[in-house]
Amino acid sequence: MSSTLQFLGAADTVTGSRYLITTPSTRVLVDCGLFQGYKHLRDRNRAPFPVPPDSIDAVVVSHAHLDHSGYLPALVRDGFHGRIFSTEGTAGLSRIMLPDSAHLLEEEARFAAKHTWSKHAHPEPLYTGQDAERALERFVSLPFDDTRHIAGDVDVLLSPAGHILGASTVRLTVRGGSVLQFTGDLGRASDPLMRPPAPRHDADVLITESTYGDREHGTEDPEPLLGDLIRRVAARGGVVLIPAFAVGRTETILLHLSRLHDRREIPDIPIFINSPMAANVADLYRRHPEEHRVDAAELDRMYRLAKVVRTVDESKLLNLRGGPMIVISASGMLTGGRILHHLRAYGSDRGNAVVLTGFQAGGTRGAALLAGARSLRIFGKDVPIRAEVVNLDLLSAHADANELLAWMRSAASAPEMVYVTHGEPSAADRLRARIIRELGWNARVPEHLETVPIG
Repeated sequence: MSSTLQFLGAADTVTGSRYLITTPSTRVLVDCGLFQGYKHLRDRNRAPFPVPPDSIDAVVVSHAHLDHSGYLPALVRDGFHGRIFSTEGTAGLSRIMLPDSAHLLEEEARFAAKHTWSKHAHPEPLYTGQDAERALERFVSLPFDDTRHIAGDVDVLLSPAGHILGASTVRLTVRGGSVLQFTGDLGRASDPLMRPPAPRHDADVLITESTYGDREHGTEDPEPLLGDLIRRVAARGGVVLIPAFAVGRTETILLHLSRLHDRREIPDIPIFINSPMAANVADLYRRHPEEHRVDAAELDRMYRLAKVVRTVDESKLLNLRGGPMIVISASGMLTGGRILHHLRAYGSDRGNAVVLTGFQAGGTRGAALLAGARSLRIFGKDVPIRAEVVNLDLLSAHADANELLAWMRSAASAPEMVYVTHGEPSAADRLRARIIRELGWNARVPEHLETVPIG
């Protein structure tokens, strides 16, 4: 029996990263993410896992964002009993994010039942807080750049990927077989918060993300643009809503706001982080200074600048407070979370603004806003959006197409094949074409659930 790689997610979309490696004696899953965006993609979260969870020997998680880790509680609940390997930073963030994800899923199910906007008579969460805790018990932390045996005939090496705290590329070595490297989500060399990704390792097979595979980030400094927006909205007494991933993007936004505030380039208006996770995340950044560029003094200034909103009641009061103020809240693509309640409260007022700060996957409310939608379906009702909508994807923590290609060139030898994943179809295909044309390598875009031999 030869070894195979099967694409259980992120093969026709930018979400739901799941890659299954099967050798003659072992099964390893790289990433175990949630599908987001279009309903037909989200429905995959409710479908039975494509292989029996108890047939998987180990899971390796590249980083803590939910499209790479958010299905772990369901996998463990349904029978996975192996170990989950990640860096220490990813394990620490997962201890914050997975229970929070479960809480939001439970809260949304209760809200749907109470307000009867679900088509299901008794809406149930995808998983519970107890499921999340059981998954966390299976985590094992590995250091960067240290090859470790994880199961059967498979070894792993995790190297820094930038992007967010703990993020890693994943290099799997099948003993007597092929070497595979997964980018996970690759960060940027110029990221203001995180250090750049480590160079690529030599590998037989490369599996790359392509989130921004069809575009290049601008070279403009985002701080003046953000400062101009805040001054403009504050002058009219408005509210600036910033949907942001609770981990990674929130810290980057805080860093820019803190620097603008220190230079007195924005007015002294209240800034709220509506995320109970923020304080715990700040502690993790303090414990891992080797992974980011911000010193302890600047970290302290960042978190002193904003008030962390912890309780539901405090969150509700923000919707009555009015402007001027800045509210940073998850989720970054407006798929759920407290930001939806704020958008429902403030989105219809022309004096306010919504700032999109990163990639918006197709089928999400963020993508709809970016495309010009002036009404969004929120909690079963159509909410008019008259607020100013601003796209600041200069704040993205994903490498763009040129940066991905530069990283690919950083190893001595070419892989035998590159599989282009984790991107919308147009982005994945554009990057595939550039890899073939500019690098002269073999590359293709796999299909969902496709299985390929890896030697």
